[in-house]
Amino acid sequence: MKYVIVIIAALSSLLLSRAEALSEEVPPVSFRSDIAPILLDRCLACHGAKKAEGGYRVDTYAELLKPGDSGEPPIAKSADQVSELLRRVVCEDEFERMPAESEPLTAEQIELLKNWIAGGASFDGDDPSGLLSLVIPAVQYADPPQVYAQAVPITATVFSPDGTQLVTGGYHELAIWNTADASLVRRIKNVGQRVFALAFSPDGRTLAVGCGEPGRSGEVRLIDFATGEIKGVVARTNDVVLDLAYRPGADELAIAAADASIRIVNVATLEEIRTIASHADWVTAVAWSDDGTRLASASRDKSAKVYDGASGELISSYTGHGAAVRGVSILAENKQVVSVGTDGKMHRWDIDGAKKVVEVAIGGEGFKLIRNGNRLLVPCSDKRLLNIDLSNNTISQQYTGHSDWVLAVCSQTGETNDGWIASGSMNGEVRLWNTADTTLIRSWIAKP
Repeated sequence: MKYVIVIIAALSSLLLSRAEALSEEVPPVSFRSDIAPILLDRCLACHGAKKAEGGYRVDTYAELLKPGDSGEPPIAKSADQVSELLRRVVCEDEFERMPAESEPLTAEQIELLKNWIAGGASFDGDDPSGLLSLVIPAVQYADPPQVYAQAVPITATVFSPDGTQLVTGGYHELAIWNTADASLVRRIKNVGQRVFALAFSPDGRTLAVGCGEPGRSGEVRLIDFATGEIKGVVARTNDVVLDLAYRPGADELAIAAADASIRIVNVATLEEIRTIASHADWVTAVAWSDDGTRLASASRDKSAKVYDGASGELISSYTGHGAAVRGVSILAENKQVVSVGTDGKMHRWDIDGAKKVVEVAIGGEGFKLIRNGNRLLVPCSDKRLLNIDLSNNTISQQYTGHSDWVLAVCSQTGETNDGWIASGSMNGEVRLWNTADTTLIRSWIAKP
């Protein structure tokens, strides 16, 4: 009898070990980590909200489960049913196989789909109706190159709070430069492919980075500037983040994205407060009024808008540019706005009635601008940086010398006209200027 017990015990131990081994060999398949990235990369282009071939969408988990025009269930509910989604990706007939007119899924990707469906096709996120780009866990990006073969365009730059360093974007990284001698101080890794916006929190400790991969993904990474640690990832979208601005007197960040949205995020809790969907195309710039009671936006849809800062309610919409708008600022007293864009003009207009007051020719396409009091700094595609005096609406200074489009500008001091300003251009050049007389202090190609 004791031998039988020993044999049974041995068999039980063997079966248990085998079960554990199988469990280790075939881990549960996660929709967020395993399936959503496949759908985003290989399926979304033809089966999204804007383009749904065959009436079928995969842009959210909820849509993925709904049949297309064929009426066949994309995900089988029982073992005796066929999952149309799986059938189409393994089909050998090139006219039926998905993705259409493209390379088939890899054997590994197909195996993940099979195992996920066999395991119940469950959803392991928070919101089944959330976009794929928001469901997928925050990415750990690949390291940037040690040495760049060529410079990347400087689409965003900002001075450190003490003014001794300048931050520029690189490829999946930020480069921190010493303003005294243009030496590279350090590099902060693990950011999106390209950086389009940079802003320090009011206390100077957190750097918000608007970044992404054009046409695929975007997000804002909140970085502890002292350590380079990622404190949080917010406002994840299916296209790049183009601008951001901290709201004066509040723990809020306004975020402009190429998915035509504006998101307001609480940076203390990392929660999204609201989404403003008033534009019909890329939102290229956002700016708060000095007191934080108004928010302005610019868009590729040829309009600039003003909203109530607390509710997000639309107050005014200006369409006088007749072309894409790239930069915007609300003037003191919250009565007027200035905006620039591809029409090569600065427009000054009343919020009440959205009527143009005056326009100033700037010679080229204007990009994201910054305003300090009555000084408006406008980077331009004609290789100049302009200082417009808003007290008389004239160009008071021109900073010349760039050999390519000037795309970005930042000021060393936010409240006065003293100190330096920095400009960045398409060819990767950074220039530091003396504000008082427009003389060049130093320049360099911001390439590690």
